[in-house]
Amino acid sequence: MNIIDELKWRGAINQTSDEKGLKKLTEEKSIGLYCGVDPTGDSMHIGHLIPFVMLKRFQMAGHRAHILIGGGTGSIGDPSGKKAERVLQSMERVHHNEQRLTEQMKHLFGKDNITIVNNYDWLSKIDLLSFLRNYGKLFNMNTMLNKEVVASRLEVGISFTEFTYQILQSIDFYHLYKHNDVQLQVGGGDQWGNITAGIDMIHKIEGNDAKVFALTIPLMLKADGTKFGKTEGGAVWLDPEKTTPYEFYQFWLNQDDRDVVKYLKYFTFLKRNEIEELAEKLKTQPEKREAQRRLAEEVTTFVHGKEAVIQAERISKALFSGEVKDLSTLEIEQGFKDMPTVEVTAAPVNIIELLVNTEIEKSKRQAREDVTNGAIYINGERIRDLKFEIDPTKAFDGKFVIIRRGKKRYFLAKVTY
Repeated sequence: MNIIDELKWRGAINQTSDEKGLKKLTEEKSIGLYCGVDPTGDSMHIGHLIPFVMLKRFQMAGHRAHILIGGGTGSIGDPSGKKAERVLQSMERVHHNEQRLTEQMKHLFGKDNITIVNNYDWLSKIDLLSFLRNYGKLFNMNTMLNKEVVASRLEVGISFTEFTYQILQSIDFYHLYKHNDVQLQVGGGDQWGNITAGIDMIHKIEGNDAKVFALTIPLMLKADGTKFGKTEGGAVWLDPEKTTPYEFYQFWLNQDDRDVVKYLKYFTFLKRNEIEELAEKLKTQPEKREAQRRLAEEVTTFVHGKEAVIQAERISKALFSGEVKDLSTLEIEQGFKDMPTVEVTAAPVNIIELLVNTEIEKSKRQAREDVTNGAIYINGERIRDLKFEIDPTKAFDGKFVIIRRGKKRYFLAKVTY
């Protein structure tokens, strides 16, 4: 199946500047394509991941993928999707973010058929007069003002700095076309105006025969109409320090039945027949949630590796069964990150005192009743002895005590020294 046909089947194409021409070119040769990300933060979230999954598909189909880290454009700020002017970051912060994003990209894409570039390398070398003479002259003000990304900001105002962003992005496309043999730019739907501005500029410089194309992805919405990629806790990050691999896995595992097949098509590299089999099982045995489990496995493996999936599944199983004693300290930190947290000292303490002092139980009478009835578990072990003494330093490297009351009510006690 041609890469363009596959992307259409997966529902991954929103707009293309010339679909027939692009399809023909991909059948004739290995093309160069790129997608960019500005270093406005030190990690991507799964919303950023969407166009890069498409880039990965082209890479796997034998095409030459280029990732552009926007060290230059990131120091300016893209007005797209913003209701007000960005606060400029220090160049020190921009360069720090560049390094972190580059590390993430290397992890996701490996070394084959991939080139990582930074537009700071060429944009920083253009002086003002050259910018105005060589590029500014090619852009019509009326056309720029009509671009959705600019028009949406005119009411509240837009600075000349952010207004020129589309020229800088066009220069990127032209630079990669000339120096890296890149013919296609991939981006989100909100980037359509910027990408087509680059195509127009290349045609003005190189002639209308220059084979350059635009391809954007659809806006990803959940079945309930809300924006994909957000949780109650905020964005789902690719950085494991911001969103643990367990939380990442759980995000995908908890997707709605109405969305899961769409996400399997878009975010996994499973073959068509595998996805269709999972879709059929979703219809006949939805309670097994096999499609969700496969989605969580595939995307977590792509972003964090197979070991992260094994860890996430161990944590999930332990929390469900109550067998937490075999989890590692790292797994406890991941799985209990959002659990109610209390503090205990490192000194041995009677179980009744522990429950009352941490306010897990409201009174000693209630604590004694729950212990006697077998409702209290310490580090996975049911405790019925009212005189039981807990040594907080004996498990999980002396960092945690896991307290469970009833079937599912967990508390993470952090040990202080």
